[in-house]
Amino acid sequence: MVNTNKAILRVVLVLSYIVLIGLVVFGISALFSYLNTGADRSNMLHTEVKKIDQYLPDIEWSELNNLGREISQTTLNELENDYLDAWYVKHVAFMTNIETGIDDYYTESARENIFNIIALNKADSISIEGTTLSHQPTLEFYSEDGQLAVITDRNVLEFKRIYEADKMVLETREVSTYKVLMLLEDGFWRIRHMVKEEVAPYKDEIDTVKLSGEIKGINYYPQGSPWDLFGDYFDESVISDDFKLIKASGLNSVRVFIPYEDFGKANVKKEKLNKLKLLLDLALIHDLKVILTLFDFYGDYSVLDWTLNREHARTIVSEFKDHEAIMAWDLKNEPNLDFDSRGRENVMAWLETMIDLVKSVDEIHPVTIGWSNAGSAPLLKENVDFVSFHYYDDIDKIGETYTNLKTSIEKPVAITEFGLSSYRGLWNPFGHSETTQAEYHKIAQEQFKNLEIPYMSWTLYDFEDIPREVVGRLPWRKNAQKQFGFINVDGGKKESFNYISKD
Repeated sequence: MVNTNKAILRVVLVLSYIVLIGLVVFGISALFSYLNTGADRSNMLHTEVKKIDQYLPDIEWSELNNLGREISQTTLNELENDYLDAWYVKHVAFMTNIETGIDDYYTESARENIFNIIALNKADSISIEGTTLSHQPTLEFYSEDGQLAVITDRNVLEFKRIYEADKMVLETREVSTYKVLMLLEDGFWRIRHMVKEEVAPYKDEIDTVKLSGEIKGINYYPQGSPWDLFGDYFDESVISDDFKLIKASGLNSVRVFIPYEDFGKANVKKEKLNKLKLLLDLALIHDLKVILTLFDFYGDYSVLDWTLNREHARTIVSEFKDHEAIMAWDLKNEPNLDFDSRGRENVMAWLETMIDLVKSVDEIHPVTIGWSNAGSAPLLKENVDFVSFHYYDDIDKIGETYTNLKTSIEKPVAITEFGLSSYRGLWNPFGHSETTQAEYHKIAQEQFKNLEIPYMSWTLYDFEDIPREVVGRLPWRKNAQKQFGFINVDGGKKESFNYISKD
């Protein structure tokens, strides 16, 4: 027994020795490999800049006609990437008052000035939330040794919001020109000097486009895929049948929603664009116009997200601005509901910026914002082409509400959501019946006809299931949302269908 224990102990000691020697050899190998491997920029960059995920301003180079050496397209791309990354890490540094990442994109003399600004801002409890939305650089000089480049960056559209002790004290938009000297160090371009030469206030140029045609429409989701129109259950035949029914009921338009993340955010998915084109083609076939509501389920609004938002909107608007089915662009559904959680000034500044972007891409079709109520409808009335709001209050006052608003706004006004749930059950035993719902729509259509009110109802179908992201988990909210439709879950027309239109 003693000999057995000694043997076991001897084996354990030998194995432990072998493992220890293995770990030592592995450590030495790893150290040797590290010391003989060049620096990896992805490891050097603490802020993990990925422009497709973080920062994507417009950039348009002037035709190359620089002094010095001719530059290759590959080198120009590298110069552009490092230049934009330098802007991004500076935005982050001024917002957080943390120096992380500055060393990677600015030379020693250039970063000293940035560090001084950060120190002063930190001492005074100041932070700067900013971004650039567009650049038009010109390469002025590229040295013969390929180590130095001089850039003039014109029409840099900048947005800045300055906070003191977490309270916003200034918000600015300006168009600037910068002279930039960049040096190639360790294989990467760093900014050596950056001087702002010209500054001009940014002025919105809003083209007033009249809303063409009368809106008599409905908000649309297929019955089998509510809030997931462009998902796995996308079915051309279903949409075609629904559009045929909508047209036959006396309506002339539909409002549909483009979910921001589902469509790929800044990198818009081709398959989603293909599905959207099919839907627009079907609308055209059935003689329906479409209001496309952008940025559905988006709620960040942070300044550093703006360039990605612009790329998303630009891709979609550019793709379909010439489609004959497009009636208008609805920038965002009920953004005023985000005022409390995201900050009113954040949401409003974001809306202004996105309106400008959409208008710069499509100068023909009108732009609106789908406010959740009439009280918010006058917001940004000078920026949009027509005002739209949603109405879920006393139906007897819908005409009065519209008239009062229309009197104070010298632009077309439309009600792009209204409706009444016919849910009456366990979670709301005193809810409205289908007969009450029908009476509601009868009164609404009488008002719409008498006052010539453009309208879009909510919604064609009752639904069996409502995604949690729409109204949360509370059963009384989810069940009420299920029964706003004119057609029940069995496919039968409810009493309210008789008043789906005013004709």
